Amino acid sequence: MFEKILIANRGEIALRIHRACKEMGIATVAVHSEADAGAMWVRLADESVCIGPAAASKSYLNIPSILAAAEITGAQAIHPGYGFLSENARFAEIVEAHGLTFIGPKADHIRMMGDKITAKVVAKGAGIPCVPGSDGALETKEEAIAAAAGIGFPVLIKAAAGGGGRGMRVAATADDLLEAVTAARNEARSAFGNDAVYMERYLQTPRHIEIQVIADAFGNVVHLGERDCSLQRRHQKMLEEAPSPALDARGRDAIGKIVVDAIKKIGYLGVGTVEFLWENGEFFFIEMNTRLQVEHPITEAITGIDIVREQIQIAAGLPLSFTQKDVVFEGHAIECRINAENPRTFTPSPGMVTDFHAPGGLGVRLDSALYTGYVMPPYYDSLAGKLIVHGRDRAECIARLRRSLGEMVVGGIETTIPLFQDLLVQPDILSGAYNIHWLEKWIAAEAAAAP
Repeated sequence: MFEKILIANRGEIALRIHRACKEMGIATVAVHSEADAGAMWVRLADESVCIGPAAASKSYLNIPSILAAAEITGAQAIHPGYGFLSENARFAEIVEAHGLTFIGPKADHIRMMGDKITAKVVAKGAGIPCVPGSDGALETKEEAIAAAAGIGFPVLIKAAAGGGGRGMRVAATADDLLEAVTAARNEARSAFGNDAVYMERYLQTPRHIEIQVIADAFGNVVHLGERDCSLQRRHQKMLEEAPSPALDARGRDAIGKIVVDAIKKIGYLGVGTVEFLWENGEFFFIEMNTRLQVEHPITEAITGIDIVREQIQIAAGLPLSFTQKDVVFEGHAIECRINAENPRTFTPSPGMVTDFHAPGGLGVRLDSALYTGYVMPPYYDSLAGKLIVHGRDRAECIARLRRSLGEMVVGGIETTIPLFQDLLVQPDILSGAYNIHWLEKWIAAEAAAAP
């Protein structure tokens, strides 16, 4: 087992990884920008190294500085968390080339799944159902027109190197098609430095359901059930729950087996998430994330399995500590992403936290690096914390979540807590009858009705 791990990330996920390491008896190294010098994960780590100024490009994305920090502190492995360098295949290769262990999958798999076109081809070959779409990147307008004719409108144009909802456009008719392709290509070039786009059928009322998998180096692969991530704004997840209100045990077992068989076939190693659109009982592959997910705690809540611990053990060359038969799903869990944003306009709200109180009680977990006096910086993602609540069933979970949101205090900055309080009284949310378009429509209707 590793004696010391460098955590190449910030915020709540850096703290989450630190806690797992400490419980395993592993020393931690926090790297941080100048803006994060006083952050909680930096204070709690055994050692810390400043790797650059506030800009992420000069700190959290600065590979030479991160490697230098690992060398001077004697770290044996690097955990990338999520975001930043977590799905950078070149970074994984460089880490390994320097005699360190990258706590994540093989670089080849990161690269394979990082390109959405390649990922879809691999998924098809491994037996995973995919959304009907173009066979590859759309090189010309004639190819786009022909592909759309074969798929049928509406269609979705997507960036091959995309993520986070960027580089995506919907074309409802043939008249919209070329404009959508051009807009998606331009945004993809700006966001990812790669303007390749492809096309898929645009599903009308799907849910976003993902399957959590873990694979070790001994051929053992298990799935930990599904998470429903359908409540989204601009393709960004805001509330997730497990299990999905839409699936039953039979559907869960069926898609779980398909995913496990596919992961075995491609020889994947480590933690990963296979994401689907689900509509009318059918699953359609979207992508595979080759990293720890933001929403992993709800899976931990219903299974009792520490996913980060397993991730570290696998990277250290150990087998999984459980089998598929050992995985038991108990109760229901929901996660709210508490962002430092105005709950109506979603304008970022950086600044000093003047008051902070975390909710507590049975089945309540808050993953957050906030504290009274902490300054939420304007340079990074606005995620301030994740409130995760577990109950014996969905009704109890929602009641507990309402109570917890009412207890939580974050003063000095605006947060999305009021948004979730409003959502948790909506009939469609209470019944689970929502899809990936529901939240944006609700937000638009609320804005239109506001005085």
